[in-house]
Amino acid sequence: MGRDPSSATVEVKVHPRRDDSTVHPGRGRRPSPSPSPPSPPAVHDRDFSLFKRWFPWLVPAFVVANIVVFIVTMYVNDCPKHSFLGSCVASFLGRFSFQPLKENPLFGPSSSTLEKMGALEMDKVVQRHQVWRLFSCIWLHGGVVHVLANMLSLVFIGIRLEQEFGFVRIGFLYVISGFGGSLLSALFIRETISVGASGALFGLLGGMLSELLINWTIYANKFAALLTLIVIIVINLAVGILPHVDNFAHIGGFVSGFLLGFIFLIRPQFKWISRQRNSHSGHAAPPVKYKHKPYQYVLWVISFILLTAGLITGLVLLLRSVNLNDRCSWCHYLSCVPTSKWSCKAQQSYCQSTQIGNQLNITCLRNGRSGIFPLSNVGSSEAQQQLCSRLCS
Repeated sequence: MGRDPSSATVEVKVHPRRDDSTVHPGRGRRPSPSPSPPSPPAVHDRDFSLFKRWFPWLVPAFVVANIVVFIVTMYVNDCPKHSFLGSCVASFLGRFSFQPLKENPLFGPSSSTLEKMGALEMDKVVQRHQVWRLFSCIWLHGGVVHVLANMLSLVFIGIRLEQEFGFVRIGFLYVISGFGGSLLSALFIRETISVGASGALFGLLGGMLSELLINWTIYANKFAALLTLIVIIVINLAVGILPHVDNFAHIGGFVSGFLLGFIFLIRPQFKWISRQRNSHSGHAAPPVKYKHKPYQYVLWVISFILLTAGLITGLVLLLRSVNLNDRCSWCHYLSCVPTSKWSCKAQQSYCQSTQIGNQLNITCLRNGRSGIFPLSNVGSSEAQQQLCSRLCS
């Protein structure tokens, strides 16, 4: 899950022009036949005078879309209808009430509802060819806590990026990073579903890092900005080693966004921008042959090749049902590190049911807990599975 990174203050370095009236020792004052034109005022990046500023509307639209999808998900979930014995949380909300906290501690819907709405599930992507789940899952969230944390991060990170680079580039960066995170998640996580915009958010963080690197020469305080950004990224990735957090989506989104930043967030070199600006204001400027520096072109080409090859290879491996855990015995530690406090293994819930008249007795085989429920309310296999998960939790 993304956090709110604090962006470091950066400035564009402007070299002042030396006035022709400078006094040189031993030579006296240099004559000036005519007064030199005034130098253009120094411009800093924080003033955004050199770069076009965009009005941010796409990121707020993404926030609204995620919230609307969550509301629709809760409407479809309809906890009072599909749960029993008044166990729904915030029951005064009616069909928008939440599942029991033992089932979903994030104040949200059931896993079966998320699966119905388009959650990422490897079997459905591979066996039923529902590749669209790689995109749909990034618009779903597990609960109120989940959606609020992600949307706050999206606002603080995404709006600034959209103001600087526009809705087209940031839109592609967000969606493709989310797809890359979903793809890596499906290649490693085989037994559980995955939802959330965290992969796309980590893509924005990765894009911020590569943008700083590829536009390195135009920034001042660059090392402080780089160190701050790296610390933020490391802390957020470290949270992913906790259980029930899909860190593979975080890593896949971050790597995709990092490569996309070299492609989409490249800026012209400072001398070229200054020349364009001065030409409009009537000031002479030295000619600049290329809009970008050579290393920027090199990074652009390398990133494009790596990103294209990685996404195509990953999609082919997924559709062939390749389990990357078999190829990498230690990679599962990237998503969860087991300790004495928690286990990283997904525990399957198995129950035994016995019909007694018009009631059904359901017993969890793992812990022995049981419950008796009206048969009219637990006739479907989905309802029985929900009760089984609750008894075994």
